[in-house]
Parts: sequence; structure tokens; C-alpha cells
Amino acid sequence: MLYDALVGPFTEFEFMRRALAAVIALSLAGAPIGVFLMLRRMSLVGDAMAHAILPGAAVGFLLSGLNLFAMTAGGLIAGFTVAILAGVVARSTGLKEDASLATFYLASLALGVSIVSIKGTNIDLLHVLFGNILAMDNQTLLMVAFNATVTLLVLAVIFRPLVIESVDPLFLRTVSRAGGPAHLAFLALVVVNLVNGFQALGTLLAVGLMILPAGIARFWSRDITGMICIAVFAASISGYAGLVLSFQTRVPSGPAIILVAAALYIVSVLFGSVGGLVRQMFPGRHLEA
Repeated sequence: MLYDALVGPFTEFEFMRRALAAVIALSLAGAPIGVFLMLRRMSLVGDAMAHAILPGAAVGFLLSGLNLFAMTAGGLIAGFTVAILAGVVARSTGLKEDASLATFYLASLALGVSIVSIKGTNIDLLHVLFGNILAMDNQTLLMVAFNATVTLLVLAVIFRPLVIESVDPLFLRTVSRAGGPAHLAFLALVVVNLVNGFQALGTLLAVGLMILPAGIARFWSRDITGMICIAVFAASISGYAGLVLSFQTRVPSGPAIILVAAALYIVSVLFGSVGGLVRQMFPGRHLEA
């Protein structure tokens, strides 16, 4: 009975196996990006960028329908455009970057929804906003896996300056000029992974598998490497459990995955070994001289 509930769906149905493979790929690439977003206090920036890709994906949909490459290319162009424009406005005026980005992402979200509504139906709009990981085909899975591989390779190259800049950006500026290129490369990885997640979870939930696992890891480790490993594990477990929940109930797959991750986050807030509420209420005895 337990085997049929937890393993059976993946042995019997190919679409479940594809969905699980996609979730693992998204977890391997997106969770480390989420950890650095959290360390750099850019979590809300990631959420804003997730909405910013919508008009580009919508234009791709308007021109080619639910075409994978058209919507991916459009999402990438829109994401980079919004990031650049927000940065230019923030540096050219007195407006802070977070306010500038919020303005552009709200406009992008409204524009994207309008574009999809002009040509498509409510079902198309729901697909763009919330995704459908259970409908993933081999072509989409290969693209998700390719983007995840590129993300891990680039992250390995910029890992050292990214860590140093997250901890002490002033020190990095005094000893190296790698901070600027590493930051730009990191922003590019954020956009790529949001577009990656868009294929499975839609624009509204794509950032979920990046930010929530990072928040979970924060309550279990102080070490960056440990946080990354825990975040990847939490994202993978959330994806697996969410797919099982979706298969056994009427809950859509994307929201089910994010709800499981949110439940793990609440457990971590309560019982996490690093700053969890229960740990604070009942601290262990300190070393005595």
C-alpha cells in the first residue's frame, strides 16, 4: 500500500518520471541560486524578476503559441531588459533600486497578463502563470536539464568571488575586480533559472523552489556549503512529495510542490538547530569554566 502510494506513480507513468527528473534538475540549479539571493538580501528581487519575465514569454506565446523556444527566448530577453532598465533608473535618479525594480515588475506582470489574454484563453493564462510540470515533454525536460548544467558550471567558476562578496563586498573590491563580473553573471543565472522554473511552475511560482529551500537551509546550517546542500535536498524532497500529493489529490502539481516546501519551512522555523523558535526557548547548556 505504501509502495503504491509513494513509488507506484513513478514506475507506472512516464509523465511522473519526467516531472520528477525536472524537479531534481530545478532543485540542483535553483536552490544554490536561492541561497545566494538570501545571503545577498535579494530574495524579493528574485520574486520581482520572476514576474518580469512574463511579458517576454507572453510575446513568444502570442507569436508562436505554446512554443518552448519562443517563450524561453522571450522570457530571457524580458528578464534581462527589466534588470538593466531598473539598474539604469536607480543609478541615474534618486530612486532606489528596489523601488525601481518593483515598478518595472508590476508593469511587466500587467503587460504579460494582457498579452496572453488578447490571444489565449483562461486555460492558457493559467498555464503561463502557474505552469504544468505534469505536462512536460522530453524537449522541455532536455532544456531544463541543459540550463541546470550551465548554471552549475557558471556557479562553480564564480563561486569564490560570489561567496566573498556576499560576506564582505568591501574586502573583495580592495583585492580583486572580480566582484562586478561575478554579480552580473549571478543576475544572469537568476534570470535563466527563473525561465527554467517557468516551464514547470509558471511565472508566479518559479521563484518558490529557489527561495523557500534557501530559507529552510538557513535554520539548519551556518556554513554556506552546508546551506547549499540542505537547500538542494529540501527542494528535491518538496518536489517529490508535491508530485505525490498532486497525484493522490486534486491539488495542482505546482502549488502542491510549493505548499510542501512552505510546510518544511514552518517546521524549520520551529525546530531548526540554528535560530529555531524551540531551540531559542530551550537552549542547551553553555560550556562552563
